[in-house]
Amino acid sequence: MLEKTKEHERLELHRKRQANWKQWGPYLSDRSWGTLREDYSTEENPWKFFTHDHARSRTYRWNEDGLGGISDRNQYLCFAPTFWNGNDPILKERFFGLTNLEGNHGEDVKECYFYLDNIPTHSYMKMLYKYPQAEFPYAKLIEENAKRTLNEPEYELIDTGIFDDNKYFDIEIEYAKATENDILIKITAHNRANNPAYLCILPTLWFRNTWIWGYPNGPMNDVDKMPVLSLQNSPSSLYATIEAEHPALGNYYLYAENTNKTFFTNNNTNRQKLLKKSNITPYVKDAFHRYLINKENEAINPERKGTKAAAFYEKALEANESWEVHLRLSHEKREFPFQNFNAVIDERIRDADEFYLSLQNHLTSLEENMIQRQALAGLLWNKQLYYYDVEQWRKGDPSLLTKREKKLEKNNEWDTLVNFDIISMPDKWEYPWYASWDLAFHCVSLVLVDPDFAKRQLTLITREWYMHPNGQLPAYEWNFSDTNPPVLAWAAWRVYKIDAHMNGTLDQEFLSGIFHKLLINFTWWINRKDAAGRNIFQGGFLGLDNISLFDRSQPLPSGGHIYQSDATAWMAFYCIIMIKISIELSRDRASYEELATKFFEHFMRISGAMLNCGGQGYSLWDPVDGFFYDVISMPDNSIIHLKVRSMVGLLPLLAVETTSKEFIDNHPLFKTRMNWFYTRHPHLQKNMASLNIQDESDKELFAMLSRERLISILGYMLDENEFLSEYGIRSLSRYHEKNPYELKIDNKTYTISYEPAESKSRLFGGNSNWRGPVWLPLNFLIIESLQKFHYFYGENLKVEFPTGSGKWMSLWEVSVELSRRLINLFTKNEDGSRPADGQYNRFKNDPHWQNMILFYEFFHGETGVGLGASHQTGWTSLVAKLIQQSGRPKKRTWGEDSKNYKIKS
Repeated sequence: MLEKTKEHERLELHRKRQANWKQWGPYLSDRSWGTLREDYSTEENPWKFFTHDHARSRTYRWNEDGLGGISDRNQYLCFAPTFWNGNDPILKERFFGLTNLEGNHGEDVKECYFYLDNIPTHSYMKMLYKYPQAEFPYAKLIEENAKRTLNEPEYELIDTGIFDDNKYFDIEIEYAKATENDILIKITAHNRANNPAYLCILPTLWFRNTWIWGYPNGPMNDVDKMPVLSLQNSPSSLYATIEAEHPALGNYYLYAENTNKTFFTNNNTNRQKLLKKSNITPYVKDAFHRYLINKENEAINPERKGTKAAAFYEKALEANESWEVHLRLSHEKREFPFQNFNAVIDERIRDADEFYLSLQNHLTSLEENMIQRQALAGLLWNKQLYYYDVEQWRKGDPSLLTKREKKLEKNNEWDTLVNFDIISMPDKWEYPWYASWDLAFHCVSLVLVDPDFAKRQLTLITREWYMHPNGQLPAYEWNFSDTNPPVLAWAAWRVYKIDAHMNGTLDQEFLSGIFHKLLINFTWWINRKDAAGRNIFQGGFLGLDNISLFDRSQPLPSGGHIYQSDATAWMAFYCIIMIKISIELSRDRASYEELATKFFEHFMRISGAMLNCGGQGYSLWDPVDGFFYDVISMPDNSIIHLKVRSMVGLLPLLAVETTSKEFIDNHPLFKTRMNWFYTRHPHLQKNMASLNIQDESDKELFAMLSRERLISILGYMLDENEFLSEYGIRSLSRYHEKNPYELKIDNKTYTISYEPAESKSRLFGGNSNWRGPVWLPLNFLIIESLQKFHYFYGENLKVEFPTGSGKWMSLWEVSVELSRRLINLFTKNEDGSRPADGQYNRFKNDPHWQNMILFYEFFHGETGVGLGASHQTGWTSLVAKLIQQSGRPKKRTWGEDSKNYKIKS
């Protein structure tokens, strides 16, 4: 159990609703322009409709963005710093990046920033932004990437040479809470150059616009009058005070030390600029940009009031000089707001240190502890208010400036979805929207630091205003109807067990509540994704972008239909988890044992169907190759095995669980029904690997794979010429580098080959690729599965690692080695480089870059270089969990040491 710290005490007070320590947090998005929600065009092109260039002048409808900013949980009031180096053509209010059409590999943020620290109540947060001193190369980044093909790497900000000679500012942004509604803000700018450099800092406070959309009390019916920001007379000339009055949030005061210069405007669209129409108010969103850069003195409100305001600081920093700006955002009026300012910040830093010291594995290195802490910091920074009412969005608001001329097709079946919650995002720039299967993985890391939030996230996604009435979980903003892998049950089970291990209690209320919602979702899968009733599933997309020859969510070019090994394996995996949860909940409610038998029978039928597709006489298993493939059933009833060695064929590894015979004996209803099913359907037992073990074994194994099939698949997976990379398991076999798979249908040839880096296909957009790179989430699940197999087979089963090396390992040892390879993506080599950083020597040699770690979306299958989204401390934060458990074997059976846990009342 964890040692309790001050941060744990705050978390407990918040959980009990005795204090609202999470009222304020990093809930601003890193990007709100170019999102589907903000698209009110008739052509449904959000990147074109709401561009980065528009963002400074156009008011957002659904949520705000900012650079390292914070807001209250309803995002009524927002704060974020703005910067200007005196050379840029626009103020730096938000991170710049390329749209999906501009980037040669899709959307791509083009800034250098790092999330360094955060704790769950956000009582201390720290990030670093590297701001160039020369003019930011917006046009060069767009032009150079436009020239590059899918076969070339992305052109990054660091490639432009703008950081040469250290001509940049390191800007640290820190937040420390004195109380739950009293936040100290420190912005520290370091001039890294050997020459003086000018910097302007505008700490900016503004209200999310709730008044312009044509609703009397705002779109959420919670604002009955306009909020207002105004300059107050400060009792001292040493600071300025901006008062924020909001009808729902109440009053707040922003104190800005050592300045008496403030700017005011309104958070309203500059209609004159964008639409050639009259502005609703004379002072609009881009006023500060126009005042400072265009020298339009009339742009700001001389009456010092509005709905957007900023304090003004400027300084020419000497070579290597540092400069601090202090602010305080408080619910209370304060006469001496900066008294003991640094002491409070120092105390919160100590709180953060104590919190992570209590968590981190004492067997891991200081280097690994730093990696873990930054991974968890990024995960916590990536929280965002996600606001999306699909019915409102599709209709358009009463006073919408651009009326829709046609009914939107996007999400037209999801009018029941109304989201207004703080949600863990995959990446607040490239993915400023949730994805339900990403979220499941997030929670397995989040539970390490905030079990209550992890459980609430999982429960939230199953609530009636998220889950479709038919039982489908929303996939992601661009298409809620896409099918994501069914990993929510696994995440709920793992969060439940990790929480129990850490805190010594079993939260059966959480487990029971989410189980009932999972029953509805499971039924949706059975009814919608096994239309023929053969226990073979056609999930379609399943999140594995570009892994197939063609879009599996669309009608096949050949006609007919596809039987998916991965969809079917996912469902077997789903069944296994639901059995475990049912048995766990049967502790004091025997009726759950009956549900366990239901899922057991589903599991057995699905496992059997993999080898005999609904009694049709063909199998997803290829006995010659010893591997699972997708199968196409053609209109003439002929069968084509899609012999692509990909993650699709590895996923049957996941459908495994080990338990003791004693545990089964203690659940007689389940045991009786299980034995009855065995007797009645003996042909379905062939996959039950436990039948291959001598009777004196005290263990029971439920697995889709027999021992022989397990060994065959592992032979491929652990082969360095196939799936095994120095940095984990590739998503497509390297075999296809020299042996591309081709399929000719109706005089058209479809081809798939090994692509270790970015995608060379735009099948699902440019910035995702499952044709070779290493992805952490499925590697993580494979590692867990190997450990479960080990608990059954023990030292009786060893495999070559790598295949053909003559070196034999138990499956536990293999899991440890795979974990180590994934962790090594982020750890330093002997020369000081980290594989994920790639070619950039700054990260290796420069002391101001060396320990700045980025957690990418996926990784090069050969070199480990980070690819895709660069701040994906969503599922890539799973490295934190791997570090936490590294080197320490633990039992993973259904009934392990549960007697040591207390049932939470």
